[in-house]
Formats: sequence, C-alpha cells, structure tokens
Amino acid sequence: MARLLVLLSIAWFSVHFVHAEEMTLEQVVQIQSVNQAVTTSDGKFTAFTRVRPRNPYADEDGTGFIELFMRNNETGAEVPFITGNVRIGQIAFSADNAKLFYLARRGDDQRMSLYQIPVNGGESKRLLQHTTPIMSFTVSSNGQWIAFRAQEPGREKQTELNRAGFRARVYEEEVRFTRAHLFSLTDSDAEVKEIPFAEHVHSVLFRPGQDQLLVRAAPTPMVDDDLMLSTYALIDFEGNVARRMQTEGKLGGAAFSPDGNRLALIGAEDKHDPKEGRLYLADIRDGSVRDMLPDFKGHVVDLLWEDNNNLVWLADINVETTIVRHNVRNNRQTAIVPLGRVIATRLTSRSSDGRITFIGNRPAHPNEAFHVRNSNITRLTDSNPWLANVRQPRQEVITHSARDGLELEGILVYPLDYQEGQRVPVIMSVHGGPEAHVRNGWNDRYSSPTWYAAQKGYATFFPNYRGSTGRGVEFTKLGQNDYAGKEFDDIVDAKEHLVEIGLADPARVGITGGSYGGYASAWGATKQTEHFAASVMFVGISNNLSKFGTTDIPNEMYLVHARSYPWHKWQWYLERSPIYWAEQGRTPILIMHGEQDTRVHPSQSMELYRYLKVHGNVPVRLVLYPGEGHGNARAASQLDYAYRLMRWMDWYLVDQKEGIPPHDLPFAERLGN
Repeated sequence: MARLLVLLSIAWFSVHFVHAEEMTLEQVVQIQSVNQAVTTSDGKFTAFTRVRPRNPYADEDGTGFIELFMRNNETGAEVPFITGNVRIGQIAFSADNAKLFYLARRGDDQRMSLYQIPVNGGESKRLLQHTTPIMSFTVSSNGQWIAFRAQEPGREKQTELNRAGFRARVYEEEVRFTRAHLFSLTDSDAEVKEIPFAEHVHSVLFRPGQDQLLVRAAPTPMVDDDLMLSTYALIDFEGNVARRMQTEGKLGGAAFSPDGNRLALIGAEDKHDPKEGRLYLADIRDGSVRDMLPDFKGHVVDLLWEDNNNLVWLADINVETTIVRHNVRNNRQTAIVPLGRVIATRLTSRSSDGRITFIGNRPAHPNEAFHVRNSNITRLTDSNPWLANVRQPRQEVITHSARDGLELEGILVYPLDYQEGQRVPVIMSVHGGPEAHVRNGWNDRYSSPTWYAAQKGYATFFPNYRGSTGRGVEFTKLGQNDYAGKEFDDIVDAKEHLVEIGLADPARVGITGGSYGGYASAWGATKQTEHFAASVMFVGISNNLSKFGTTDIPNEMYLVHARSYPWHKWQWYLERSPIYWAEQGRTPILIMHGEQDTRVHPSQSMELYRYLKVHGNVPVRLVLYPGEGHGNARAASQLDYAYRLMRWMDWYLVDQKEGIPPHDLPFAERLGN
C-alpha cells in the first residue's frame, strides 16, 4: 500500500507540479536556484543564471543545466536569453553596459568559449575559442582588455595514445598549470597573449588605471597548495611581479577600489586558521596587510567597493549574515542588511544609483537574486513559484550548552503540525569541514531533505559544534588537535538537549552527515553507539591513519585540523578512528560514497564496512556512486541517495524494525516519466 501511494504521488506530481502541497524527493533534487547575478553600472539591467537540475527519470545522466536570463529593472520584465539544455559559465557586462560577456560551449564549439550578446537582445557572437577551455575571465575597467584563465594543453596525441591503450597516469606528477592570458577587445587582429608567469593561477583581476593584474597564485595545481600556499601577487602584462601581498594561510576574494589605489582581501589569521574570514586592507606599495576587523566574532565571506573610501562586505555572524558599509578612512561601519533579514551568500555588483546586487536565500526559498538600496531589500527572481503552495515547516535557532559550559547553536526544523511536548524522531544532520556551519536559511537538499522529513513527522537538527565557522577564529580553532573529541561530544550534548526540552524521543534519534559530518556519523555508530538508533555516513572518515595517506589535502589536515602527523602518535590517531570501535557498534549504519572521491578516498567507507561486516553485530550496507566525487552532483545520484537515506531512517526510527531494508529502489518502472 505504501509503495502504491508513492507511485501515485509521483504521477500526481508530474501532472500537477505547481499545485503540490507536500514536497517529494523528486522535487527536492529538481529545485532551481540562481547562482550568478550582475547588474549594469547604470542599474537598468540585471543578468542572472539559473541552475535547472535534470529530470532523473527523463534526462540523460549529468549535472544540471545553467540558463541565462536578463531582467529589465525599470519594468521588472524577465527575458530568457539562452535557455534549454545549455550550461552558461561566468557572466559580466562590458564597460559601456551595451553587451554581456559569457562563457559557454555552443554549437560546434570544441570547448568552453567566450561569447558576447547585446543587452537589448539579439544574436550571440563567439569572441574567442582558445586551445583549452576558458575557465574564468575579467574585463578591464577601460573596456580594452579581457584577461582569462586557461589550462596548459595536454600531452601531444593523448587521444590517440588512449585509444592504443597507453593510459598510465603518474600520480601527482602529470599536472597541468593554469595560465593567465590577455585578449584585446579593441584590436581584432591582435593575438591572444599568454602572460609568462610561472605559478598556477587561481584567479585574475585587473587593477583599474594600471597595466597590472592581481593574481591568486600557488606553486603547483595541487589542491593542498591552493588551500595553504596560495598568495596574491600584483604582476604586469609581461608577468613580472611588482608586489606580493604578505598573507599566510587560506585566502578568499579580493577587490580594488575604483581608482585602483586600495586593495581589500579576505584571508586567514595565520596558517593554522581553518577558514579564511579576516578582512584585510593591503598596502600596494609594500604588500603589507592590515586587519580591518581585529577580533571579529564572525567570518567575512565577500566584498566589493562602493567608492574609493567605502568598502562593502558580507559576513557570517553565528547563523545569520549581514552586509556592512565600511569607511576605510575613519573605520565607521553601517549595516546595510542587518542580521536576520536574509541569508546573503555572495555580493556581485554595485550600480551608480546605489543598488547592490547579491545572491541570498531564506528558510522559504533557495538562492535568488536581490537588490538592496538604502537598506531596502528587493527580491528580483522567483525560481520555484510552486514552493508557495508547499507547506513550509517551522525553523528556528536553538541555543544550548555543552557539558563543559560552552554555548552552542544549531538550526531546528520541526515536523509539520508539531504540538509542544510531543516527542518525535529526530535526524541529527552534521555539517562537514569541520570549518563550515549551517545558517538559518534554506537548508533543504538531497542529503538533508528537511521539508520532506517534516511531512513524515521528523525533526531535523543541524548542530554547529565547536570548530564551526561564523563565530570568529578562536571558536573555529577549538576542535584542533582533538579529532572526534569535544567536537563530537557537542553533537551528543545537542541531542540530549532536544531530549530534555521534550522534543526528541531518545530511542528514535538518527545521525547523518557528509565528509567530516560523515566522520561524526561513523563515530556516532561506533564509539557513541548508545546515543543513536540509525546512522547514514556519506563520504566520511573511518581510519585517520589511512586517511592521511589517501587524501589530496594532507598539508591542510596537519596545519588546521590535527596539528600533528600520524607518526607523532599512532595509537591516538587509531583510537580516534571509528574502525577502532567497530566491535562495540550496535547502530545500523548505511555507508555511501562517490567512487571518484579524492578528498576522502572511498576506501575509508570500505574499511568501516568490512570491519562491521566481519564483526557481524549490526546491519551495515555500502553504496558506491560511479562518476561521483566528494558529494553527488548528478540528479539521479542525488535522488538515489535521498531515497536510501529516508528509507534507512524510516526503517529504524519510525517503524523500528529488525534486520535491514531492501537494497533495491523502484526507479526502473518510473523511467520516461
């Protein structure tokens, strides 16, 4: 009967999508969202791109489509510019606001190329198809140049060698550097110029009024070097380094003032800071940097200049966000968007009329494009109008104390129609990092389908345990050199708090999460098994000894997480690994992992599966996703994950059954719908 109801709901959903009153898992993985938005300098037009996930039953497998739209800000009219099964890359307006530049692979393109299209509509024109895909670009303020990034060409005749079977790969040696290039917008006969700069280029930005570029560069293309060894360098068009900014540790974005005389950037406090989030003003003359927000109890996320003296920055503070105007001459700060109004995730542009364009979300909707002017916020897009007809669960911030007195926060999503004092099954959804945090905004996704879970009577709790971001450097460092210690005790303390306030049924609490959250889920199923009735581990860690030898971020692990190497204390690393406690595990655990994961190798999941399977004390299942990495990017993989997650929780938390759920899912009969 339950299966019949599911099939009927899918059929009903396909015909009456906009009239849905409850969320389905199919809808969860097909939520659309805005991922870019930029406004002309005169404020008249806003271009934006919208991610449209594939239909997992009707479309071929792959990542989502990205469509381009233009909004007339005077009339509010939204015009589709390039839609369908396309993937639009970066967008930017020309200096004169007449054209929009964008990246795409269209028609007979062999690779991602640079296009332009008139703002008032018309045909696109391909400006450049480089020898390798164009990865990103920037437009000079005078409209004369475009600088872009592209990878070096691969080995000669590599395709022919592959066909012949010569496909051996030399691990971490066959790397291809990304280079910066210049392309003239005014001289049609000029050839593309590769800037002779020896380092790997992660970003490129013109310095206004100068023939100089700011590049974020690293010694090699390795992920670890990107995270821990990159620097900002000011170079000329010949690749000569004029200045290197004196920073240490992780780096975020950077922006020049309109006159090019000031440079603001986001960086880390030091090489042990787990997350970039300090706001610096760089002295272009000598490369020194000054912390503009000493002891700031938050994390700066993005920035742009309003004029030569006023910087606008976006920051996470606890579980909310704020947008602030900051006069760098007198240090006066004014909140443009105060805490609690919207969860802003990215600043994109400022217009001459004072409008700032940003991307943001709320508990009721995913990322959309917004304007703010004089603290008046205007939402520009509505990517999922049908959501207005879906019953939204109640969401609120929960504060509680850890066993050592540390105050902690988390986000609680209640079941629909929840009655105070009612005890319900709870899914503890643990974020990764651990240098991440969950905001009080849109948190519904395939790995935590909160709206769907609320319909089925679950509460979902997102604990921001010690080591999370949003509360300053000191808080973010609290979990260092203490793998699975007080940080995971915080999760148990959050669970106990939910029990104490009369919400959680202590016998029906599950735990899930990805990456470091997957580590927490494995720990909850083994070392802390008495606290959790079900666990779903995704791309998680099970053995800290072998993890160090199989990850692509060993340097980051040492500097900002462990603060030691495995050979410094072998036994300690082993005892902080879920496999060490596998024999005592009594929590049924579903383990899922992408087969191409380089961050946390799938062998981590295989190890825990085998340890638990051989002990034979608890139901355990391992699901691998071909073609997926550190998280599922394809709609079909996401839907499969969501179904398995909820079936596992239903089986052990709601129905409280023995044994193990069936492993097959009824997708075959739905293909073509």
